[in-house]
Amino acid sequence: MSDFQKSFAKSRLAKLPPEAPIIFDDDNVEAEASSSYPTDEQSHHDDDSSSASSVSSTGTIIPSLTKHLFAKAGLGSSTSPSQWTDYFTQELYLSEDVHDTRVTHHVYLTPPAEKSAPLFVMHHGAGSSGLSFAVCAEEIRKILPKAGILSLDARNHGSTTLNKVNGGAGDQAELDLGLETLSRDLVFVIKDTQSKMGWETLPDIVLVGHSLGGAVITDVAKKGELGSKLLAYAVLDVVEGSAMDALQNMERYLSTRPSRFPSIASGIEWHTRSRTIRNRTSARISVPSLLHKEAEPTDPSKPWVWQTNLGATKPFWENWFVGLSRKFLDARGGKLLLLAGTDRLDKELMIGQMQGKYQLQVLPDAGHFIHEDQPAKTAQILVDFYKRNDRSTLVLPPKVADIQASSAMKKGLNGGLPKGGAGQSQVSSQGGLGSLKE
Repeated sequence: MSDFQKSFAKSRLAKLPPEAPIIFDDDNVEAEASSSYPTDEQSHHDDDSSSASSVSSTGTIIPSLTKHLFAKAGLGSSTSPSQWTDYFTQELYLSEDVHDTRVTHHVYLTPPAEKSAPLFVMHHGAGSSGLSFAVCAEEIRKILPKAGILSLDARNHGSTTLNKVNGGAGDQAELDLGLETLSRDLVFVIKDTQSKMGWETLPDIVLVGHSLGGAVITDVAKKGELGSKLLAYAVLDVVEGSAMDALQNMERYLSTRPSRFPSIASGIEWHTRSRTIRNRTSARISVPSLLHKEAEPTDPSKPWVWQTNLGATKPFWENWFVGLSRKFLDARGGKLLLLAGTDRLDKELMIGQMQGKYQLQVLPDAGHFIHEDQPAKTAQILVDFYKRNDRSTLVLPPKVADIQASSAMKKGLNGGLPKGGAGQSQVSSQGGLGSLKE
C-alpha cells in the first residue's frame, strides 16, 4: 500500500464512530421500562438463556455488557400494546364440560371469505398465546386475502379459562397440559367453531404449530380425526431431539428471566431488548396476553406477572415431545418443517428429508419465535406450502369406470342410429364422435 493510500485510509477511518451502535426497531422507549430491569450482569444471563425457552435458537445475538441493554430512553409509543381487532375480525368463547371441569376456550378468528378458501389453524407454544400468530396472520391475508385464520389460546394460556363445574367462582381446576388433552382441545375448538359459524362443512385445513403447538398439531394429524379436511400441517422450530435436549435447561431459564414487571410496556420492552421476540410489532400485540395484573401484588411496584406458570408444567414436558419425529413423518397430509437452524434436525428427520418425505425451510435470521421474528417470510412460506397441497387445483385423469361408462354410452348411441346421413351428421356434431360406420 502506498503512502498516499495509507493516508487516505487513515483519514476515512478517523471519521468512523469508535464502536457501532445498537440498532433496535424503534429508538423511542418508555422511560419507566429500565427501572424494573435486572442489572447488566443479570441481563446477560437472561439473554444467554432466552433461547432455551423451548428449543434453542441458533444465531441469537447476546448483547455486550457494555451496551447498557436496559438504559433509559425517551418516552414513546414503541412499547404501547396493540389491539387484537387490528389482526382478527372476531373472537369466540367455546365452552365445554370435561368431567368436573368447565373449559371456556378462547379463539381469535377471521373466517374464510368463500367455501373454497383454506382455514389456517394456529397453535402456539408453551407460555405463549394465540396472539403470537397475529402479525403472521395479517401477512397471510395480504398474500391470500380469502384465507381464514383461527388462532386459539390453549388451556391455562391467554384468555382460556378452567373452573370446577360445581365449585365456587374462584375454584380452579387441576392443571392438565398432557398432549392427549391438548390434542382433544384442538379438535373440539375446530369442530365447535364450525358449529358456531354455521359452516355446512369444514374448510380445507392447514394446521400450523409452534414448539409445543407443533407437537399438538402433529398428534392431531397422526390420529386423523379431521379426516380428509386436513390438507397439510406445518411445524415451526421444534424437533424431538433438540427439544428433549433443551428441556434440560428450562429450569435454569425460568429461574433467570424476570418474574414481575411494573407495566405491560416494560414486559414488551424486556422481550424485545432480550431478543426473545425480535420484532417489536409482534411483541406489542402478543406480550400483553402473556401477563396479568395481580389484584393484591406481593410487590406493588411490579404488579404484572406471567399468565402461565411454566414451572408448573414441568411434569408434562417430556410427554409433549417423545415420539414427535416419527409421528411427523407417518401422519397423512403435506408436511412442512420450518426451522431457524438446520442443526436442529435429528437422525430420523435427516433420513426423512433425504427421502423427500417433507418440505424443509430454514430462516437463519430468526430466533425460536420464528413466526414472530419473521412474520412476512413465514407467511409466504405457509401460503406457498398451502398452494402446493391444494387439491382444488389438481387436474386428475378420468377414472377407469368413467371411461368404460362413456365407451358403453357411445356404443349404445352407435347401435341405435338410423341409417342415412342425417343421423350420422347429428351425432357427429352433438356427440363429437366423428364419422360412424354402419
